Amino acid sequence: MMDFTLGFSPCPNDTFIFDALVNSKIDTGNFKFNVRLEDVETLNEMAKNMVLDFTKISYGVLPLVAPNYKVLNSGSALGKGVGPLLISKEPVNFNEVENYTIAIPGENTTAHLLFSLAFPNAKNKVFKRYDQIENSVLESNNVLGVIIHENRFTYMEKGLNKILDLGNFWEEKTSFPIPLGGIVAKRNIDENIAKQVDALIKASIEYAFENYPLITDYVKCHSQEMEPEVMKKHIDLYVNQFSINLGFDGKNAIKKFMEIYRSTHATVDHPVFSERELFLEEA
Repeated sequence: MMDFTLGFSPCPNDTFIFDALVNSKIDTGNFKFNVRLEDVETLNEMAKNMVLDFTKISYGVLPLVAPNYKVLNSGSALGKGVGPLLISKEPVNFNEVENYTIAIPGENTTAHLLFSLAFPNAKNKVFKRYDQIENSVLESNNVLGVIIHENRFTYMEKGLNKILDLGNFWEEKTSFPIPLGGIVAKRNIDENIAKQVDALIKASIEYAFENYPLITDYVKCHSQEMEPEVMKKHIDLYVNQFSINLGFDGKNAIKKFMEIYRSTHATVDHPVFSERELFLEEA
């Protein structure tokens, strides 16, 4: 039996993806996974410290962890119309955004890079857990928030206003789908073993889709009391063909993301990886 550590978030898209894998609904052969469920910013920090063998990360942290991890072909969250939103308590003019404090769900997140791409002169930022952003905005007229996950579906119910869809901004600027998060494997894991795990993640997603729109107890128990419709919207938005396999377009989107990251962090020397070096080859 081969034991590996595996980290992903308790959000419905991740529990939907990994349910069959970690709960023995598919045959995992000689593989056993010791699971850590953490919010994505915690997983990003763990990846920076090489804590887990296989883990979900935000693509915002990939430039920092790529020397130690490779991107798997399965398990990612990419797409169009799935990006983070910039919100406010009261209507705010686009040109005034840089005058506010911005609450962002983690420093090393895709959300942060997309916000910085749209508002390069906005410097007054605070980093919070994604589920604390809405309250930060509600409590102050001087704070704007970048929201992700299920908050994209609930902010209007709380009377909050959308200033900009940061995902649309990325799509208009690059024409690529938005690379939100992916699954990575430590580079010191044998490549054939990593390929087998990659194939198991793909099989887990396919199993989940075969039984969809069933929301399993595993998804429900980690979903922070979301309504079933919100869980389904969450899954529909973030789990798609790119989750099954990144493919040509998905990999190009991630490479473009890495390129933009390097251009916006020009004072830091980040290594450049070829496609073969950055991504795990398909089995």
